[in-house]
Amino acid sequence: MKKIFVLDTSVIIFDHNSIVSFDEHDIVIPITVLEELDTFKKGNDTKNFEAREFIRFLDKNSSDDLITDWMPLPGDGRGDFKIVLSTNGVKHDATKIYDSQSNDNKILNAAQKVKEENPERQVILVTKDVNLRLKAKALGLRAEDYETGKVANIDNLQSGILHLNDFNQEIIDRLYSDHHIALEDIVQQMPVSPNQYYILQGDKSSALAYYNPFLQQLERVNKYTCFNIKPRNAEQAFAMHAIMQPDIKLVALHGVAGTGKTLIALAAALEQRRQFKQVYLARPIVPLSNKDIGYLPGDIKSKIDPYMQPLWDNLKFIQNQFEESDKEYKQITQMLDQEKLVVTPLAYIRGRSLSDVIFIVDEAQNLTPHEIKTIITRAGVNSKFVFTGDVKQIDTPYLDELSNGLSYLVDRVQGKNLFAHIQLIKGERSELANLANELL
Repeated sequence: MKKIFVLDTSVIIFDHNSIVSFDEHDIVIPITVLEELDTFKKGNDTKNFEAREFIRFLDKNSSDDLITDWMPLPGDGRGDFKIVLSTNGVKHDATKIYDSQSNDNKILNAAQKVKEENPERQVILVTKDVNLRLKAKALGLRAEDYETGKVANIDNLQSGILHLNDFNQEIIDRLYSDHHIALEDIVQQMPVSPNQYYILQGDKSSALAYYNPFLQQLERVNKYTCFNIKPRNAEQAFAMHAIMQPDIKLVALHGVAGTGKTLIALAAALEQRRQFKQVYLARPIVPLSNKDIGYLPGDIKSKIDPYMQPLWDNLKFIQNQFEESDKEYKQITQMLDQEKLVVTPLAYIRGRSLSDVIFIVDEAQNLTPHEIKTIITRAGVNSKFVFTGDVKQIDTPYLDELSNGLSYLVDRVQGKNLFAHIQLIKGERSELANLANELL
């Protein structure tokens, strides 16, 4: 039997297309959700865009009849939808039980109303608010997270690196002498996939290697030094190599704090300054633990600088590898002055077309899958996008390890020729930072 799903506001501002993601089942929207969306419709954030798109969807697909009557959702095989207005007379009034007239409690009452009116059907409240799910279950309502776009299992995300022990020493020797080996000579020796990185350990020596899907050959990975930043381990060497490869247009780096994700990405981008007209550094504006620091004075640069400070810190670290009189030190200052190097928030990227740029997005785990798609679809000719983040360090409500944009990106795009993914494991920031990651 067809189910009835009651959607919470959190689901809609996460994905405005959620209403058409439930196959043949029916959808109910509490009127309280529309009231909350009305407060979100103005602004430039993604949640504002999602609210506006959903409101337009309802307007376009509503008939001249009452919107409180069942109406068909667009598309073959989909169910119906309607708006629920009245929540009076429910058996377990959430506003009284929880002693609050909050919108969450009104949404709970709407779900209960639907359940009481449809005793023969399964009614499920869908929300990304964990606390609302718990409150619903306390009232005897079934509640679920919105699963569309979620990664099935975080452990299934490949690291992008294979460590092969007891490997054929002859192939390792050939990598050092010839620098590359054709696919037909290795296909029986090792698993091969596009842009896969390898640590090959033989009897006498080891090698770092990479499978090039465009030339269909195994290549030895040389350790780049970019703006005097040298990789300290194999993972960092692979990350720098992936960003420096001209055929790889999309790179994802993830790992715990202190593994060098942002620093490696920024150094490799600066090294390619002649291949691109601009280098963009961006990160979502999400304060630590989602605690707002209040209104800030000044122009837009002054307002966003506190959120962009980690990017400035990494840039200053690279610049301090040189003396003030060195040309590299002056080049970074000159790039900033001429806006060849731009530090920016992500709020205003929608609608732009970015050509001849290398775009680094830091803290990508705080983005939704839809935001990740929005950013990548801005790519123009000769553009490269690098996403960095830690999927275990999320500061945005309604996102987790399985539903954040970085996990989604790796899960959906891994194995494609234009994409490379590296998981950085070893912390290199300091012994103290490593101690905190391990024990705290």
